[in-house]
Amino acid sequence: MRFLLALLMVVHGVAHAVGFVVTWRLTEFQDMPHDTTLLSGTIDVGEVGIRVVGVLWLLAGLAFLAAAVAALLNASWWPTLTVVAAICSLPLSIAGWPESRIGVAVNVLLLALIAFGVR
Repeated sequence: MRFLLALLMVVHGVAHAVGFVVTWRLTEFQDMPHDTTLLSGTIDVGEVGIRVVGVLWLLAGLAFLAAAVAALLNASWWPTLTVVAAICSLPLSIAGWPESRIGVAVNVLLLALIAFGVR
């Protein structure tokens, strides 16, 4: 089970890269054009604000990748890092709704699995 969780964390961590590259205008996807708003366009954070959000996407993604490696190595602290990463990722995923709605589900799933002792 630990290996499946690690795989899920790698995929989720890589998916976070989209939040970084789009907000920093490194690339643009047809379904995710550059935008400076959050929460389905209700809050405009401006260009600087969206870049800060982009860095947060990147950091959360890196945390998931680190948690995945720690899980594969069976480090005792991987569940704690997974919870921290998911708690940081969840508000980002909510703020990026509806594009990041799958991320909300993945974060909730990871938190539930860790809470129920899946290791």
